Amino acid sequence: MLTRRLLPLATLALGLGLSACGSDDPGPREAAADTGGTFPVVLEHMFGTTEIPEAPERVVTVGFNDQDFVLALGITPVGTREYLGYDYDARPWAADLLDGDVLPTVGGEEIDIEAVAALEPDLIVGVYSFMDEATYDLLSGIAPVVAQSDEYEVGGTPWQEQTLLTGRALGREEEAEQLVEDVEARFAEVRSVHPEFADRALAVDYGSVDSHFVLEEQDLRNRFFADLGFAPPAETGEVSLERMDALDQDVLVAGGYTREEISREPLFSGLAVVREDRTVYIGTFDGEVTAALGFGSPLSLPHLMDLVVPALAQAADGDPATAVEQPAA
Repeated sequence: MLTRRLLPLATLALGLGLSACGSDDPGPREAAADTGGTFPVVLEHMFGTTEIPEAPERVVTVGFNDQDFVLALGITPVGTREYLGYDYDARPWAADLLDGDVLPTVGGEEIDIEAVAALEPDLIVGVYSFMDEATYDLLSGIAPVVAQSDEYEVGGTPWQEQTLLTGRALGREEEAEQLVEDVEARFAEVRSVHPEFADRALAVDYGSVDSHFVLEEQDLRNRFFADLGFAPPAETGEVSLERMDALDQDVLVAGGYTREEISREPLFSGLAVVREDRTVYIGTFDGEVTAALGFGSPLSLPHLMDLVVPALAQAADGDPATAVEQPAA
């Protein structure tokens, strides 16, 4: 079952067809084989060790966001897990790479082992899959499995580490290193343009009109804002009606509900961070902004910066008279 930390992703929240046969472009088998990497590759993870004997030709992703990491490294999977609650096949940050393909799925809230096996993969990538050891054992009977390391809490692998791990598994380590460098440069550029972010504590509230949850520091969705320079709030986790002040930070990012919906809640509307227009509303869990944040990938993160940094800058400028132009969620 999904953990409590993933539930907001499950309610807001990765399907794939074989690349077009007969075209001039290489299909997934040809693209995957031409990696230039050195094999075998041995990866250590929370369930032990996986050996990948040769360059994979048929990759299935069973994590909620792993499809993006494989795509970003130039390989189209032959199957992928659904990203729950969002039309992920049409996500704009991957549109050029998918080229309209709708990819076969291998499960949603739970991984469909039989669907994975039917695709005959030679590599299964599930860094952000929340799989347990029993599921890992079943998948390992099909093909080598890339699971997350035990260095981080389950579901808490930073995007940089996930990129590098995926790159090693695919034999594209140099490409992965360059990808991390490029995206980190985008974050550094934002921090340089907006040094005021470093002086602001920011809380990310995921929930509904009646339920609030401040994302923990290690949550990949919260890490996006830390990478922009913001400081984490002192309190995280479930927020009771008696402790709505936990949301009252220098900047509040509100997800899971609309501004119109939450305006009917007097305790929320009474917060200074709301009254003084220091709140950025990123919309419901089926929207583009929350999905880009949930994918947390080298593809979605630059797109997300374009969507939300202008509003964050307005919310963090220290002037209550500044109106925040909310992102189109």
